[in-house]
Amino acid sequence: MGIEGTRTDRLGLLLDQFDQAREMAEVRLTGLGDDEYRWEPVPGCWSIRRRAEAVTPRAFGPGEWVLDKGAPDIPASEYAEVARQAADGMSIAKIAEDWSVGVERVEEVLAHIGTPEPDTSPVTTIAWRLGHLHSCFAGQWEWTFGERRKEPNLLVDFTPSAALALERFWALIDRWRDSVGCVTEEQLDTVGFSRYPYSNDAEYPYAAVLAGANLEFIHHMAEVALLRDLWQTRPTTLR
Repeated sequence: MGIEGTRTDRLGLLLDQFDQAREMAEVRLTGLGDDEYRWEPVPGCWSIRRRAEAVTPRAFGPGEWVLDKGAPDIPASEYAEVARQAADGMSIAKIAEDWSVGVERVEEVLAHIGTPEPDTSPVTTIAWRLGHLHSCFAGQWEWTFGERRKEPNLLVDFTPSAALALERFWALIDRWRDSVGCVTEEQLDTVGFSRYPYSNDAEYPYAAVLAGANLEFIHHMAEVALLRDLWQTRPTTLR
């Protein structure tokens, strides 16, 4: 223990970081309305849409509303991770399976020299960011603390209602936080404690997986906050 009431153990630091990020996110999301939630600031945004109106090849969800998802690829921001996988002895075929791409794409990434070109990722709506986070945390909970058998892409019933989406999201986050708070030191060091199939979680000690989950939450919530700022300052002709 350091300052009175402050934990300095590994789990304590990760929990404190998550709790502070969650507190800031809840404040920033106060008052989110349906129009803002689904606002598309530029053409070609990814969002949630009715299944019949989906425009991306792998949009998913169990109900009427689905979350946009494009064709599988290895983004430039993950080239270093692919190189680490290869350096650790993972075969090119296994890396391709891990990223859901062809062997040729993995070979192209491994042969790349110099700084990768910036990714050309689509702009995403607040609805997409929250839906993506909800899906990721629901899947990680199921494949760490749950039955480890449910299809991750069918765990979240996406909705056009901002209030309902937030209600469901924070309930899931509460369950996640409660479960993580009970993790033992031994489990933190266990490789494969998380078996989330749409990731490489199973290849890392759970402490590293938790650090990655915190990063995912923080950076997507920062993007949501920026989208809220842009909504408030959008030209009056768009209001």
